Amino acid sequence: MTRGRTRPTTGVQLDVVAIVVGTGLAVTDTTRTTPERQRLLALCGRPQALADLASDLDLPIGVVRVLVGDLIDQGLLRIQPQPTSSTAHPDQRLLRRVLDDLRAL
Repeated sequence: MTRGRTRPTTGVQLDVVAIVVGTGLAVTDTTRTTPERQRLLALCGRPQALADLASDLDLPIGVVRVLVGDLIDQGLLRIQPQPTSSTAHPDQRLLRRVLDDLRAL
């Protein structure tokens, strides 16, 4: 599956929580499309975490990293940007209002 490689050749950081999604491009090189890659592309029709892909494919995370890296190089997959710190931590006032409203119920 990985031709003996243990790391992806792509320069993209592939963390276990990286969100992977298909680009929508059609597969043109059928000789390099293995059943595992086909399943990976099918799963990435919607955004998926790398760890979830490994679990769904029942493959080690290292193997999935290499396969995802290959598909990124081919332009078939991409990594979604992670939220910035301003969107990762919601406003404390908003959270308190929601909590107060929930308690009022």
